Amino acid sequence: MSKAAELAALIGSQTALSNRNMIINGAMQVSQRGTSSTGFVGASAYLTVDRFKLENGSSGTFTVTQATDAPTGFANSLKFDCTTADSSPDYFLIVHRMEGQNLQHLQKGTSSAKKTTLSFHVKSNKTGTYQVNLRDMDNSRLIGATYSISSANTWEKKIVTFAGDTSGVLGNDNGNSLSLEWWLASGSTYNSGAVPTAWEAIANGDRAAGLNVAIGASTDDEFLITGVQLEVGEQATPFEHRSVGDELKSCQRFFCKSYNQDRYPGNNVSPNTGNIEGAAATGNGPSTANRPFQSAGQYPVTMRTNPTITLYHITGTSGKVTGGSFASYDGSAVNIGDRGFNFHPTGNVSNSDNEDHYAIFTADAEL
Repeated sequence: MSKAAELAALIGSQTALSNRNMIINGAMQVSQRGTSSTGFVGASAYLTVDRFKLENGSSGTFTVTQATDAPTGFANSLKFDCTTADSSPDYFLIVHRMEGQNLQHLQKGTSSAKKTTLSFHVKSNKTGTYQVNLRDMDNSRLIGATYSISSANTWEKKIVTFAGDTSGVLGNDNGNSLSLEWWLASGSTYNSGAVPTAWEAIANGDRAAGLNVAIGASTDDEFLITGVQLEVGEQATPFEHRSVGDELKSCQRFFCKSYNQDRYPGNNVSPNTGNIEGAAATGNGPSTANRPFQSAGQYPVTMRTNPTITLYHITGTSGKVTGGSFASYDGSAVNIGDRGFNFHPTGNVSNSDNEDHYAIFTADAEL
C-alpha cells in the first residue's frame, strides 16, 4: 500500500493524527505518587506511574518504579522487580481502566462494533507466554489474547487485535466501563479454563488461561512495560506521543496533589522555602470546635467525580492542617466537589485569631 493510500485509510477509519490512543499515560511519563515504591504485596493500588493500577494477591513482593530503562523513542517504563519470591501465586496483574463516555465510538453492543488493536513494549528476564485481556465492566464480558516474550532482557513490541463486540452497550458516563489487564502470575482460580479469543461472559478461570510464566516466583524476576496504545481498527499505528503537560492534565482528572510535581505526597515540606505547596485559610480561626474557614483547596482540572481528600501537615503527617508557627491540628475537608473543597481545623485551636492555616492535600477520584 502506498503512503497516500495508508493516509487515506487512516482518515477513513477516523484514527488519523491525534486522539488515536485511548490510553492515558501510555508512555509512563507521569508519576505523581512517586518514582519508587517498595514492599508491594497482597494489595490493590495505584503506585508510581499514574493510571496503571496494580493488583497483587500474595504473588511475591515487589519494588515498583517509574524506570528510565525504555526502548528507543521512550524515556520511561513501569518496572516490577521481585524482592521476595512466592512459588505459589494467587494473582498478579496490571490494570488500566477507562471511562465509558470516552469509548462510545467503539459502538460496542451494536452491529457496527469496532475492532481494537493494542500495542505495547515489554521486557522481562522470563521468556514464555503471557495473556492480556479487554474486560467489559458494564456487562461482565471478556476477550483475551496471548503474546510471547521470546528474548530475555530485551525490549520487544507486541501487537494484539480484539474483535468488536455486538453485545453489551457501554455506559455513556464517567464509570469504569472497559479495562485492560496484563496477567503476570496466577493460581488455578484464574488459569483453569481456556483463553477467551472471542467475547464471552466473564469466567475467572479464563482470565489467565494462556499464561505459562509466573513473575514473582524468583527474586531474579522483573517485568517492564511502556508505549501502551489502544486504538480503533486492525492495524497498529505509530505510538501517539503526547506532551508531558497534556498527559499530566489527563491524569489529574483522576488524581492530583497540591504538592509541587517533584515532591511526593506525605513528604516533609520545609517551611524555610516560603512555599507551603497547599491551600491557605486566613484569619479568625476557630476558638470552638468545627468553625470552618472561608477558604478552599482547588484542583488543577475538573476531576472525574467528587474525590477523596487527604490533608497533610507540612511534616507529611496525614489528617492534619498547619497552623500559626507551623502548629499541627487535626483537619477536616468539607463541601467536597469536582472543582474544589473547603477545609478547617477540628477541635479547639489556641492563639488562632488572625492566623493563617494551611492544608496540603491529595485528591483521589480514580476508577
